[in-house]
Amino acid sequence: MARLSRGGFLAIAIVFHLIYAYSIFSIYFVSPIVRGMREYSVENTEAPAKRLFLFVGDGLRADKAFQSFPDPSPSIDDLEAAKEPRPLAPFLRSRVLSHGTFGVSHTRVPTESRPGHVALIAGLYEDVSAVTTGWKLNPVNFDSVFNRSRHTWSWGSPDILPMFQHGAVPGRVDADMYGHEAEDFTQDAVQLDIWVFDKVKQLFADAKTNATLDAELRKEKNVFFLHLLGLDTSGHAYRPYSKEYLHNIKVVDQGVQEISQLVEEFYADGKTAFVFTADHGMSDWGSHGDGHPDNTRTPLIVWGSGVAPPVVSSKGTATGHEDGLSSDWGLDQIRRNDVAQADVAALMAYLVGLAFPVNSVGELPLAYLDGDAKSKAEALLVNAKEILEMYHVKEEQKISTQLRYKPYPKLGDEEHSVEHRIAQIRHSIDSGDAEKAIELGNDLIKTGLEGLRYLQTYDWLFLRTLITTGYLGWIAFALTTVIDSHVLHGELDTLRTTPSVIVFSSILVTLYSVLYIQQSSWVYYAYAFFPVMFWEEVYARRASLAKGKEVLLGHITSPWDRISLVLKSLAVLGVIEALVQSYFYREVYTVIYLLASPWPAFYGLEFVKRNALLVLTWVLSCFMMSIFTLLPAMKTENLNLILLGGFLMFALGAAYLLFEKSIIGSAPNSKADPASRSNDGLSKTILGAQIGLVLLAMIVTSSSVTSIQSRAGLPLGTQIVGWFTLIASLTTPFLHSLAPNPHYIHRLIIIFLAFSPTFIILTISYEGLFYFAFCVLLFCWVRLEREVYAQHRTAPQPLTPTKAANGGAPGGRRPTKDAVYRSLTLADARTALFFLALLQSAFFSTGNIASVSSFSLDAVYRLIPVFDPFSQGALLILKLLAPFAVMSAALAILNKRIGVAPSALFGVVTAMSDVMTVRFFYMVRDEGSWLDIGTSISQFCIASGLGLWVAGLEGVGGGMVAGVGLGGEEEESAGEGVVNGKAKAKVQGKGKEA
Repeated sequence: MARLSRGGFLAIAIVFHLIYAYSIFSIYFVSPIVRGMREYSVENTEAPAKRLFLFVGDGLRADKAFQSFPDPSPSIDDLEAAKEPRPLAPFLRSRVLSHGTFGVSHTRVPTESRPGHVALIAGLYEDVSAVTTGWKLNPVNFDSVFNRSRHTWSWGSPDILPMFQHGAVPGRVDADMYGHEAEDFTQDAVQLDIWVFDKVKQLFADAKTNATLDAELRKEKNVFFLHLLGLDTSGHAYRPYSKEYLHNIKVVDQGVQEISQLVEEFYADGKTAFVFTADHGMSDWGSHGDGHPDNTRTPLIVWGSGVAPPVVSSKGTATGHEDGLSSDWGLDQIRRNDVAQADVAALMAYLVGLAFPVNSVGELPLAYLDGDAKSKAEALLVNAKEILEMYHVKEEQKISTQLRYKPYPKLGDEEHSVEHRIAQIRHSIDSGDAEKAIELGNDLIKTGLEGLRYLQTYDWLFLRTLITTGYLGWIAFALTTVIDSHVLHGELDTLRTTPSVIVFSSILVTLYSVLYIQQSSWVYYAYAFFPVMFWEEVYARRASLAKGKEVLLGHITSPWDRISLVLKSLAVLGVIEALVQSYFYREVYTVIYLLASPWPAFYGLEFVKRNALLVLTWVLSCFMMSIFTLLPAMKTENLNLILLGGFLMFALGAAYLLFEKSIIGSAPNSKADPASRSNDGLSKTILGAQIGLVLLAMIVTSSSVTSIQSRAGLPLGTQIVGWFTLIASLTTPFLHSLAPNPHYIHRLIIIFLAFSPTFIILTISYEGLFYFAFCVLLFCWVRLEREVYAQHRTAPQPLTPTKAANGGAPGGRRPTKDAVYRSLTLADARTALFFLALLQSAFFSTGNIASVSSFSLDAVYRLIPVFDPFSQGALLILKLLAPFAVMSAALAILNKRIGVAPSALFGVVTAMSDVMTVRFFYMVRDEGSWLDIGTSISQFCIASGLGLWVAGLEGVGGGMVAGVGLGGEEEESAGEGVVNGKAKAKVQGKGKEA
């Protein structure tokens, strides 16, 4: 490989990180869907029920469904009595107490609507990535209870119903939906549920005058689905402990009661089964998506034909309450029967006499069935056959693509074969030992699910090894490139030989052959290509590594130097490990900032005195930043904090506008007098407009928050002004090209003000204060790094044309620019480490990856009140990435101020960042609690994403500070470098770590 230009290295970094970030999907998120299975159904003469009604209270937590609360919406005549806690769902509670069976349905991550409904209705846990397809029309591409029914009528949200309608046999599923505009988070969401109940009532009213409809409704194996979105909308907008959410529970309970009574009167045959549950829960902060128990525990109440009555304990607490979750529900005497969410699909299919969905992994919950042991054993055997059919098809597919397949041990020999196990169960049923048959059936289902799991993870060892080798290869490649281009400046040729090329080519051909035989996905070829390419390049540059060691470590001669180097290396690794731990404990950043606050003192008292104001500002900034990770990541809306942050942003901008001349004039190394510029007036006018937008953002945010909190909705005028302010704040900075001011402080202020309105409009609490403190800290860091560099430059260090970085190298090298940069030293590793810590802090100071809920969508309702997840998510991402944009500009300016090549520190930072990524790759879990699983997956994705973002920052930063001048002493230093660089540049390796 020829030496890379800066753009080439950046391109490889981005492509590599994008592809390897996808590896998490290849390993942990592989779709479990297979084709070609036979269907299985219980052969009863008559199904337990002729029809089934499924009520899904979207976003209903298990505890809120059963706990007692004061009446959230009392009548005027009942104000005093309303203060007494009472169940908010008395009808559903009556089903639990005397008519049916209840429990908790445990969902899986991600706790979002699409995967939740798919699990309930298809009995399948889609791969985690499927959550991104749940917010647009994306039909289910697998079997479901609706598809197995004679006919399904459904009512509810346009985000859920179409995927089952269009994924079923044409004409089998009817979907009646309200419009997207009805999902307004600033309005009363109970109207969504009332709309559904009214539509169901209208259907049965129409049947009285429509003989054809009446006949269709009275046929067997029909399913009715009521999707009740009001609870989810109320929870997002007002939190699940709010009176709005609790009132919505009352509305749902009343609606379910009315529909149940209407249905019983219409059919009058007692052959209807009812299922009430939820797709996911809701955190205390109005969010869901992760594996927190509040999000994964939902109610399940089943009653009607074919359903077992409640099992009441005459004394003591009934079984099922051991976890303490239901201790305050007042249901201790009723047995609680918990299930996995996919089990509900199997239960519904059995109750209404349908074939089990062929992709279902649900286990039939026998405790919910009203029947004798023999009928339960027969049903369980059919359930086992359906699951084992999936195992058989998957195993056949795996055998056809493997060089040497190893079967699952528990199903791999004659004694443990599927046929032998099924024969045992059949014999037990026929001989009258139904209990034994049930025991064997449960064991066979468990074994079948384990076998499916075995096939799902069959390639993990190979893939993990490949991915790890790739990441380690990238780290080695990045560091080698940095040494070759920014320490040695391309002085040495690569040592690529024919034998080495043959060896690495043979390795790649062998890997590709295995992947071809196994019919692997195209992305697997990319996984195999990168490690071979990286390690081959590292091997070819082994001479540069040897020379780089001499240059960088040449001054390490005494024992104390060696000990110092070891201690500093351990300190670097310690900080990286601390950053890893910060994903679990945000408070780590509090410690990091407190330890960083005395950093300038390490350069001596003289240094502190010379930069007293700067050092004081640094210390105060560190103390301010140390506070944020002690504050709760789960935030509630606080207008006072929002306005305080906005005031500080406005004050900083106004102070600069008023004292620009003295600020820039007193800045070190500045010669230019801003007052002398002919376009000074225009520049101040544009800057004043930016400051005015900050003030306008405060006004419009105050108005929108007040309006939404008063339940008056979002006024159109406020929404328009909010959008205008946001867009104008991001576009106005481009007007500065009409009146350019090249000073770096001026450029940083422009960028700071550009994102200030974003952090006012899209914040709900202290995030604006964080943005202010973070930007001040970045400014101090840039200034301090320059002062440290100047102090430790004992003599003007020759700045060398970075030929390799610009496309030139010996043996065909050509300097493309007159740009001059100094060589990197070990001291620059500390600068890179500071940048990495600041990068991670920018993400975690206001959020916590332990809970996706910490990144609240509340603020986006001020711009988009109607449910639109992609647009709302884009606004949230804009706010999250704004500090990174400021940071990229700061790094680009720092590069200029300390004389290093633009891509030099970037290469070191990405290498350090991917040490963290590898750590998280091996910390990903797919077993244990769903909280642990979801968190570990999120941690890897964030760590990998931040590594990718570092690559993006390199390009963004250069563009944002284009045209920024060095000024004064720094320009003189550059001139000296040009003079010294006229002779052949000698590599300077004598720099000692600051």
